[in-house]
Amino acid sequence: MKVNLFIPTLNAGNSWKEVLAGVAKQNYAISRLVIIDSGSTDGTLDLIDKSTCDLIQIDKKDFDHGGTRQKAAEMFPDADVFVFLTQDAILAEPDALAIMVSALEKNPELGMVYGRQLPHKNAKVLETHARLFNYPAESKIKSLEDADRYGIRTISCSNSFAAYRKTAFFQVNGFPSGSILGEDVLIAGKMLLDGWKMAYLSDSKIHHSHNYSAIEEFKRYFDIGVFHVNNEWIFEKFGRAESEGFKYLKSELNYTFKHNPLLIPKCLIATGAKFVGYKLGLNYQSLPVQFRKSFSMTKAYWNRS
Repeated sequence: MKVNLFIPTLNAGNSWKEVLAGVAKQNYAISRLVIIDSGSTDGTLDLIDKSTCDLIQIDKKDFDHGGTRQKAAEMFPDADVFVFLTQDAILAEPDALAIMVSALEKNPELGMVYGRQLPHKNAKVLETHARLFNYPAESKIKSLEDADRYGIRTISCSNSFAAYRKTAFFQVNGFPSGSILGEDVLIAGKMLLDGWKMAYLSDSKIHHSHNYSAIEEFKRYFDIGVFHVNNEWIFEKFGRAESEGFKYLKSELNYTFKHNPLLIPKCLIATGAKFVGYKLGLNYQSLPVQFRKSFSMTKAYWNRS
């Protein structure tokens, strides 16, 4: 199967060298490496070999999580599999891509697969727990029939490292434009509703994590609330998110107590920030316009809406 690998970039920073090195070490041949840059000024583009990759350059104000990725896939559709990676996701092992392609080859019912996220080597306790909780060691295949069992987690995935079968991708019209975030969740939901299955592959690994402050967690969860209220069909088809939040908090407190109990206050503050941010996001239409942008991590979204 031919594979095109797409990576959106904007000032990719210190980890960019490692990201590119991880791509270069893959033992499965990549047909095209496509970089979609939104106006980097930190030397990001100086590190790529323009003779061996395809470069799409757009204005920062025109970046759209789903729409930009969709544009890239439509410009370079000459592959059987589209893999999307983020600029801070470091492929952990040389067979990461090969495992994904193998899964899609062996199971024609799979429309998409996504890999396991391990914390970065310098990740702190809370972010390490986040990766262990959301990306466990057991692989699984999910379909619409699993919605009663997994609820909203049925369509959990991540575009930090995911692969899509081209036929399934275009069958559900690819990524939507105009979403504040969650384009990966939207396409996963559409695929399952259309009869496809998706797989979480724990043996296909990347290093990817964020050390967010409480304010950043507030903003991120505000955006998640906006996303959910603007896509009510997710709740209707797959259930609500609140119960998953309580499971996460219980697990996080247990993990923090074992590894660094002094961080429990920070854990509780972050949880409160997430809760308040999410609830405000769900009710963003009642907020003054100027508050919506200040509460959000995705500022550009509000310039377009």
